[in-house]
Amino acid sequence: MDRFARLVANVVGVPMALVSLVEPSRQVFPGMVGLAEPWAQSRQTPLTHSLCRHVVTTGRPLVLADARQDPLTCANPAIPDLGVIAYAGMPLTDGAGHVLGSLCAIDTRPREWTARELELLEDLTAACGAELRLRIVSLHHEQARAAEATARAEADDVTRRHRAALGRSQLLLRAADALADTTGLSDVREQVRELVGSDLKPAYVGLVLVEGTTTKRLRRMVDVMGSTPMERTYESYTLDAAWPTARAARENRTITVTDTAQLERDYSPEAAETFTALGLRTAVCVPLPGTVLPLGTLVLGWNHPHEIDIVEQAVLASLAGYTARAVERALFLDNRIDAAREMQEALLTDVPSVPHLDLAALYRAAARTDLVGGDWYDAYMLPSAAHGGEDSSAPAVLALSVGDITGHDMRAATLMGQVRSMLRQADLDHAGGGPARAVSALEHANSALHLDASGTLVHAHLRPCGSDRKGSWDLTWTNAGHPPPLVVRPDGGVDRLTRHDIMLFPGLNTRPRRENRLFLPPGSVVLFYTDGLVERPEVDMDLAIDATGRMLAAHDGRPLEVLLNEITDRIAGPDAKDDIALLALRVPAA
Repeated sequence: MDRFARLVANVVGVPMALVSLVEPSRQVFPGMVGLAEPWAQSRQTPLTHSLCRHVVTTGRPLVLADARQDPLTCANPAIPDLGVIAYAGMPLTDGAGHVLGSLCAIDTRPREWTARELELLEDLTAACGAELRLRIVSLHHEQARAAEATARAEADDVTRRHRAALGRSQLLLRAADALADTTGLSDVREQVRELVGSDLKPAYVGLVLVEGTTTKRLRRMVDVMGSTPMERTYESYTLDAAWPTARAARENRTITVTDTAQLERDYSPEAAETFTALGLRTAVCVPLPGTVLPLGTLVLGWNHPHEIDIVEQAVLASLAGYTARAVERALFLDNRIDAAREMQEALLTDVPSVPHLDLAALYRAAARTDLVGGDWYDAYMLPSAAHGGEDSSAPAVLALSVGDITGHDMRAATLMGQVRSMLRQADLDHAGGGPARAVSALEHANSALHLDASGTLVHAHLRPCGSDRKGSWDLTWTNAGHPPPLVVRPDGGVDRLTRHDIMLFPGLNTRPRRENRLFLPPGSVVLFYTDGLVERPEVDMDLAIDATGRMLAAHDGRPLEVLLNEITDRIAGPDAKDDIALLALRVPAA
């Protein structure tokens, strides 16, 4: 029980956690962490000091951001004596549904409990309740064994079952932890397979999910290793199909199959064929609980006769509950990530075609598919008139930017789109103001509109030189805390454009931003990049930048698109932990 209390304290992040059982005149703490003396020594308090009794009375969770402000608890002596301020308690029940007490998280200061914290607390409560119920069952068995000396053999069997049940409860603890960290549906299946493999030892573990809005269908999560061909053969079928998996989801109850004859009698020939092809003798199909209908079915199969007792049924039901929550989370994350990726990639438009200039860009997402970021590149033409030129026939100006908005989530991707668009608008609105003026205007809008976007960026303007330097380009740029762009000179030397100002952060910059200028003769190459290319824990960032410069200098006139991919493959590697955005330009040699 102390383990459960420690888990609550660590997972939810509170100084105090209790496994509390409420009796007629007191509450006792078989599990506790963070409780002060003298209560810690006695492991009990009178009911006057109990908030958990309200959980027992109502049979419902009690969640308080500040117990001092709630009329139900404001006068409770636990507030001054035990330091209870914020409280979240979930009911612990026995096998008959009676509320025995509460698993509660306690903070000594006011706290708004998040939905994620309450969900974790609820999961731990389910595991703790299962442990309590197992202990009750164990106690009853021990009493029966003491009362009936002649039933020693049966009592030994009960002990063995109890030990197995205790192992199963530990399985649920591991499941609560492992499935809480899954990020994709295939990850959910693999975690369930690993969890049950060492305890229940099934020969087959499958996951079938309900999909569709009007016509409901079931779709198997196909093993990515391809070791089970039947999963692709019968990957999808209707919810009313004659499969035990469909029946479990349709009727929302566990279906057990013990032989092929049962399948041939009650289900389709395909179901019997699959059962035989997998070499199974016993299978159990457990529905994954959903809000209205089950989310699908968890399937476990054994290649030998396997008895599923009441304890194992309870374990499988709890495991299905954890799996269902993980599936819901994976589907939610997949939808959010897909939407963010689509939005992010839609914003990263093709670079324009500029006469007498080679231009290329590359965006590569992080290796982890559950991450989206705020990295971006942009390149667009600004009419010369918009830059204060009196002669509208003068060549247009090319605007370039590479940036990285702080964060790896949907908000970062959204802010990136806003910042990118605002920078374009600032360029157009501040005619002839230069890149520093555009970035300053962006900062002003960021603060005034309370977007709270932060990060780094390089913004540059590139225009062709006059007839006296025909074929050359004039580069003007400003750097807001971003990694230094690299320039390859015509003689092959590499320079870092190290001059920079403070990063983009609301209210942080109080000085005018500086502009820097560089003449790019024919044969010059410039690379703008985000830190995902060169920043890794095991590699010095300066060494990675130097290696990038050497690869850039050895371009040998290759297409920039090819060169950017080679640099990213070599410098960042195939498992980059961060998004990468590159933007390169080359002035063709005379």
